[in-house]
Amino acid sequence: MIRQFLGLDRFEGYSIGNFQKDLVAGLIVGIVAIPLAMAFAINSGVKPEYGIYTAIIGGILCSLLGGSKFSISGPTGAFVPILFGITMMYGYENLIIAGFMAGVMLLLMGLLRIGTIIKFFPKPVTIGFTTGIAVIIFSGQITDFLGLSNVKKHEMFHENMQEIFLHLNTINGFSFLTAGICLTVIILAMKFLPKIPGALLGLLVSTLVATFLYPDQVATIGSKFGGIPSTLPSLQMPQIDSGKILELIPAAFTIAMLGAIESLLCAVVADGMTGSKHNSNRELIGQGIANMIIPLFGGIAATGAIARTATNIKNGGKSPLSGIIHGLVVLSVLVLLAPFASLIPMASMAPILMVVAWNMSERKEFAHILKLKSYDSIVMVATFLLTVFVDLTAAVEVGLVLAIILFIKQMNATHSVTKVLPDKQFNKVMPDHKAQGNGCPQTSIFTLEGPLFFATTQALENSVSKELLSGPKTVLLRMSKVPYLDISGEAVLASIVKQVHQKGVTLQISGIREQPKKLMVKTGLYEEIGEKRFFEHTGEAIDDSFSRLDLNKCKGCKHFAFQECTVLSNPQKPISLGMKGIEKEKELVLT
Repeated sequence: MIRQFLGLDRFEGYSIGNFQKDLVAGLIVGIVAIPLAMAFAINSGVKPEYGIYTAIIGGILCSLLGGSKFSISGPTGAFVPILFGITMMYGYENLIIAGFMAGVMLLLMGLLRIGTIIKFFPKPVTIGFTTGIAVIIFSGQITDFLGLSNVKKHEMFHENMQEIFLHLNTINGFSFLTAGICLTVIILAMKFLPKIPGALLGLLVSTLVATFLYPDQVATIGSKFGGIPSTLPSLQMPQIDSGKILELIPAAFTIAMLGAIESLLCAVVADGMTGSKHNSNRELIGQGIANMIIPLFGGIAATGAIARTATNIKNGGKSPLSGIIHGLVVLSVLVLLAPFASLIPMASMAPILMVVAWNMSERKEFAHILKLKSYDSIVMVATFLLTVFVDLTAAVEVGLVLAIILFIKQMNATHSVTKVLPDKQFNKVMPDHKAQGNGCPQTSIFTLEGPLFFATTQALENSVSKELLSGPKTVLLRMSKVPYLDISGEAVLASIVKQVHQKGVTLQISGIREQPKKLMVKTGLYEEIGEKRFFEHTGEAIDDSFSRLDLNKCKGCKHFAFQECTVLSNPQKPISLGMKGIEKEKELVLT
């Protein structure tokens, strides 16, 4: 138990060879993380060093305390529009407080063991907001890519696009050239040098070209933000009061939910690549603790980064140690090379994030779901549009509500209550309407298909209530195709039981499955119906129903629903034949 709590079980069978692979993977991922950390921080509206602090602390703590052996955590593109919006609305100080609160929420999610629920987030919603975030990130780089001047940043997408179009006449040719060089190097490196981090190579080449060929012609990190400190900041406790907590709860919840979804999605991807299995609740606990500590050093929100995790796995990462090494590599670069970071052109950062946005856009999945022209397409497009034109919070909320409503509609369509009759020819039951209304006036049989829950109960209640008006002696519900029953479905069954008892009718149930039976036992409905009224097979229930037939009503009946009806309706045969005589002539056994 202690080994699992500390995460030591993730190091079982660890060897020197594994350490060597972790060392190489951690070194490569650390190098990859540096330009991304600065770029994500800048586009979140904060100084580049805050992204580096996040990569260091988040990378080490999440690997040490999380539930995945391979996940690499740090600042990610998914957080960019959220953090930028919070910074614009509340300021940097409150962004730090919101990040701390989000960490507390993530910790509570893990302790309350709801990680297994979050990872089953509807895919159309995830694809919708991920693609929307990609569009926001990509479009947000146009200003630096072109070197536009005097462009004001706004929270709303359409306002930012309007600003860009209004200032297209301020294009800086040197910035455009620098960005083009960086983008070209990244694309060529991805194609011809896949083992070399393209983002870092593009950053180095474009920075050297701009520094030596046309110095002071493009905006740099130094000219925009000043120098980057070569040390970690001192520990600072944010000033939190009840008013700020209430004000920042929506922002913190958005960060926490997105962090939970991204980190668990990243862990699932890692599982798929390695054949391992992560602990979702421990992953949330690790993310929560890390996000509570990161803001104390000025960092921004961190979560699992899919691209860096994939890089870690592809380069041989074997344990959480590779993630810890990645954080130490970023720390070493900060201490040794921070002064040189001020020379990096802003135009060199833009193509890096454009490539990130392109890779995270889920464009193939988006097109695939769109082609389906289903309810999922509606949910995805609505989430996408709201992410781009409103904000991620509204997008996720509306997307989830819409997904639930459409899911209920689909479930309601798949659930059916059909009155059926025995089919003598094929030894089974068939819908009543196909038998030209030859149903037994005294025994009504219904087949229920699909889950019986709050959204699907009306058909059953209406069908049985209508049938009771015809005065049957027995109502049989065939429930072998009902996999799930909730308390609303149980309440409807209880109401039916009450109705049939009031009318002196017997209710039978055949083929009931485990979950519905357990719920009915817990509520006492099973006992109220009576154990002897539950049957494994339909044929057994029909046999039992014959004991309640009004044989006088059977005389002269022309419905002939059952094979026994030939005997029962013939007035020439003595009624005293009774059920034993009927049994001798029975050939149909319904299952």
